Amino acid sequence: MANVVVIGAQWGDEGKGKIVDWLAARADVVVRFQGGHNAGHTLVVGNETYRLSLLPSGVVRGTLSVIGNGVVLDPWALAEEIGRLAGQGIAITPEKLQISETCPLILPFHRDLDALREDASGAGRIGTTRRGIGPAYEDKVGRRALRVCDLADLAAAGPQIDRLLAHHNALRAGFGVAPIDRDALVAELAAIAPAILPFAAPVWQTLATKRRQRARILFEGAQGVLLDVDHGTYPFVTSSNTVAGAAASGAGLGPGALSYTLGIVKAYTTRVGSGPFPTELLDATGERLGARGREFGTVTGRKRRCGWFDAALVRQTVQVAGIDGIALTKLDVLDGFDELLVCTGYRVKGREMAHLPARLDEAMAAEPVYERFEGWPESTAGARSWADLPAAAIKYIRRIEELIDCPVALVSTSPERDDTILVRDPFRD
Repeated sequence: MANVVVIGAQWGDEGKGKIVDWLAARADVVVRFQGGHNAGHTLVVGNETYRLSLLPSGVVRGTLSVIGNGVVLDPWALAEEIGRLAGQGIAITPEKLQISETCPLILPFHRDLDALREDASGAGRIGTTRRGIGPAYEDKVGRRALRVCDLADLAAAGPQIDRLLAHHNALRAGFGVAPIDRDALVAELAAIAPAILPFAAPVWQTLATKRRQRARILFEGAQGVLLDVDHGTYPFVTSSNTVAGAAASGAGLGPGALSYTLGIVKAYTTRVGSGPFPTELLDATGERLGARGREFGTVTGRKRRCGWFDAALVRQTVQVAGIDGIALTKLDVLDGFDELLVCTGYRVKGREMAHLPARLDEAMAAEPVYERFEGWPESTAGARSWADLPAAAIKYIRRIEELIDCPVALVSTSPERDDTILVRDPFRD
């Protein structure tokens, strides 16, 4: 049986939550391997809507869920999320959830620094979620982070705390902000520790055991490939690697454990925050896509920028992330358009280009080259087989496969879990 990695193949917000939840019915373990609570997944199960940020989507089904070492963990955000789900009847226990004991912690002053930098950047603002993700990853790489395991003995972690605060107090002084109160921080950590430590475990051992047992492991990414710190539209990216290869290092398994990579893409394109977006529509059509797709961030509530499907960009993410098949989501949002456009390449300062250039000034100047398609007046909402789709919708999907050089494995036609057309089973392909 294959182990499947699910990643976003655009700028995030592609509908990964529903697809991961749908696949979790076939999985024995679901693993989050990067990012933090800046991610947002919305699951619709019957009349209930679940909004997840840190917790893997498998928790709603009761599937063993793992937060890997590649995630930066805000313990207060996690405790709040666990409590919110408990209010919806989903009890999170150590039998259902394990957290890597080596996860770096997001602390209150990480959020402070995130906001201070954004406010001071003016036109150079990146558009972060201000949740401290980037500063926490910086401390991890700088070897001064506190980790989940440190919560078990804060006295023993004293030298690491001092090293961490020396760095941040120097930064805060530069912004004219008061230094961190060490005693108050230790007290806050001591208070939150009992809510987190019961879930802490050497998850690499759990996953190695599950692999030996030939369990099906589903790796759940956050954000999207175009926000990858190496392969995305830098500097308007997240602070982690969002490509499939990060699943191995972010969970504690070798790359041989990754069998199949499923890339999630919307039938159109959206982006939150600043940065290049060649197919963005600043007109009534863009407004229509946003309204029909309910394009507001799960975590921040920010309105998403909307535009036509960019096949050139997805072709690029398919290659850099090693995507084996795609799940095409929100097809029903395109119902009723007389004409649909798909970007196949760019004009950049008088040159024709098949990919988005790495240089920011060129990426911002890129003009899309479009191919036009006939729309369909029929509804695709709730379709569960090819026979339920209009011929024009099938033609649109088949042409996307050709343009991105990757087959469609799944088609999603509504937020409902079962409104999904299965073309290829990722667990068996």
